[in-house]
Amino acid sequence: MNPTQNSPTRIPELLNRDQPALLQEWLRNQSQNRSRGSRITEAELRDESRNLLEAIAAAASKGRLDEISGPEWAPVRDLLTQVSHSRAKAGFSQSETARFIFSLKQAIFSLLQAELQSDPKSLAAETWVASTLIDNLGLLTTDAFLKARESVIQRQQQEMLELSTPVVKLWDGIVAVPLIGTLDSERTQIVMESLLQQVVETGAAIAIIDITGVPTVDTLVAQHLLKTVAAARLMGADCIISGIRPQIAQTIVHLGVNLSEVTTKASLADAFSIALKRTQAKLPQQGQATAARV
Repeated sequence: MNPTQNSPTRIPELLNRDQPALLQEWLRNQSQNRSRGSRITEAELRDESRNLLEAIAAAASKGRLDEISGPEWAPVRDLLTQVSHSRAKAGFSQSETARFIFSLKQAIFSLLQAELQSDPKSLAAETWVASTLIDNLGLLTTDAFLKARESVIQRQQQEMLELSTPVVKLWDGIVAVPLIGTLDSERTQIVMESLLQQVVETGAAIAIIDITGVPTVDTLVAQHLLKTVAAARLMGADCIISGIRPQIAQTIVHLGVNLSEVTTKASLADAFSIALKRTQAKLPQQGQATAARV
């Protein structure tokens, strides 16, 4: 019969009594599984292992060993979550992170074997309790790692989107957003936020949205562009859309998207020229620029 909370178990006693020996065995097991060039030092690994083992021993003395969701196990859950998050950020794999806690199982089994080798029935029962405990802790560690890894991936994707949609100041009062790649709802939101922020910071009167690098324009992309134009106008900046190639022009007409209220140009240079005229800005003549350098 499987041990329950009503069945006596010696594991809490052994965890507290033989903690130094158990820690050494656990560290030895981990060192055998560590790869060269590990991203964590021996000192850091020892501290993590010691702190977690102390927390497990304390929780096992007060709570159920087959149920780690109770308040007694909160410190253990917090420590495992911290370890999982730090290792996800450091680039550890899921299996490498899981081995951290699962390698404790072998150390506990060795301790139980030495303590109960003359009592096979008790050894089997205690081994089951220990196995259930470590398996539950391992599942918790894996879940925490996956959530942390997903958060890291989402943050990296966000950073890549922000890097792929820079807002460039071309001239006093003129900014531009060169778009490359697919324009979806999430990226449109980033473009809009970046553009509006730059309009506020620079006081730009003209914003050029260049779609030369956008491979296709469908109804959804066109609507995204119109929303961005409308948002910029609310902030006091007129928009010019450049990079309208013949294929894109035909697609827009075929889709029936109304861009009649938006100035469009075939190239960024043409859009920049229009923007200069609207802002009454003048580029320095070549002779003036040469004289200024002299």
